[in-house]
Amino acid sequence: MKEVVAGIIKKNNKLLIARRTFPPELKGKWEFPGGKIEKNETPQEGLEREIFEELNMRVYAGENFMSVRHEHSRGPINLLFYWAEWIEGDPILTDHDMVAWVDIDELNQYDFAPADVVVVTKLQLISE
Repeated sequence: MKEVVAGIIKKNNKLLIARRTFPPELKGKWEFPGGKIEKNETPQEGLEREIFEELNMRVYAGENFMSVRHEHSRGPINLLFYWAEWIEGDPILTDHDMVAWVDIDELNQYDFAPADVVVVTKLQLISE
């Protein structure tokens, strides 16, 4: 099963979310950004690299928040969600068409990709 990492990136008590442009079944859906983990990388290293490559931002990846197994159109994936702290940089869009910094209680106003919905629910439960 392919492992993919995503970041719950915090800056000034807000979380970064990004809107996907592909694949077609996820176009327009929001997600916590991230990507593939390369060989000889820890999930945290992969997250830090992916955020820099996709958004031109530097983050510090911290502890694991949760994992979500998901049946993707290209096969099953295990999404590893990590807390991350913004260090520097403003998002430059390459793989997404929009980003937003939002409060946890605003997350349910966005149409998230199926695997991320579980994370949104848990984040809102722990913030109550």
